[in-house]
Amino acid sequence: MSTTRPRRNRASKTEGAKPISLALQGGGSHGAFTWGVLDRLLADDRIRIEAISGTSAGAMNAAVLADGLMRGGRAEAREALARFWEAIGRNGRFGPIHRGPLDHASGSWNLHGSPSYLMFDWLSRFMSPYQFNPLNFNPLLDTLRETVDFENVRACDCIELFVAATNVRTGKIRIFGNTELSAEAVMASACMPHVFQAVEVDGEPYWDGGYMGNPAIYPLIYNCETRDIMLVQINPMIREAIPTTPPEILDRLNEISFNSSLMREMRAIAFVTRLLEENQIDQTRYKRMLIHRIDAPARMKDLDASSKLNAEPEFLRYLFDIGHGAADAWLAANYAALGHRSSVDIREDYL
Repeated sequence: MSTTRPRRNRASKTEGAKPISLALQGGGSHGAFTWGVLDRLLADDRIRIEAISGTSAGAMNAAVLADGLMRGGRAEAREALARFWEAIGRNGRFGPIHRGPLDHASGSWNLHGSPSYLMFDWLSRFMSPYQFNPLNFNPLLDTLRETVDFENVRACDCIELFVAATNVRTGKIRIFGNTELSAEAVMASACMPHVFQAVEVDGEPYWDGGYMGNPAIYPLIYNCETRDIMLVQINPMIREAIPTTPPEILDRLNEISFNSSLMREMRAIAFVTRLLEENQIDQTRYKRMLIHRIDAPARMKDLDASSKLNAEPEFLRYLFDIGHGAADAWLAANYAALGHRSSVDIREDYL
């Protein structure tokens, strides 16, 4: 892909560390999986995070991490992420949506037996958030304001942030950079239209960035020095079972739509990579990107879309542990690939 020089100065670099950029998908409560991944990466001095492109929960993780870095480096970034997700868990414990008795009895983290979830799901099919929540009560926005110092985020020069949101009026993607970020901008990236009223930023209404970039890869190509992009993928690409019930069909449609923009960008990367390999384009203007991925393991495949609204502290910690373990396994198997080769076969996985 064509390259430009990074737009911002970077803070002092960890000596000998390999730089990477992170691409963080959204996925509601499943963002706690990404929390675990980030915690493991921040604990490894062999890794230096140059930039993060995030959508929805990925955007929240990115903003919290940047705030923590500004407050006190890697250790504080890990603490900041923990505090944020603990706040989400506290709100979830006292929130209106919980697992039902049958969910608890079966050990499922899904909400199929939750009367409150089933009522909300039914209500959202017939009423918009402008009708069932006319006062626009948004506890998630309040949590962002309470836990993240966005003055720090906007001033952060140690990491580049790119947060995607979808402009409701034009249907175009908007990327918010460090200096543009606020609690409202991050919330815009996470605004599911059947749950929240559109979030207005600079006079424009926005919905979830996942519709146009989940996450957006191109800012990491055009604005970063490193060729290595690590995708933290929450939404599964493949489901072996054919959905047959209305909820299963809707869930699968959402997974496909939220992965579609990612697949298009991966196809573009694969195309440019092939042209570079065949010496058909200018090697000095385009760089070969190295793609890596940490994705949800098999034990998360039984989690459906309802679990993305499950904010029980125990569930968030469960996801954190899975993410931490997945990142640890990836580093053990693929750290040597950083700076040298992709650890993902784009053609096989995305074409």
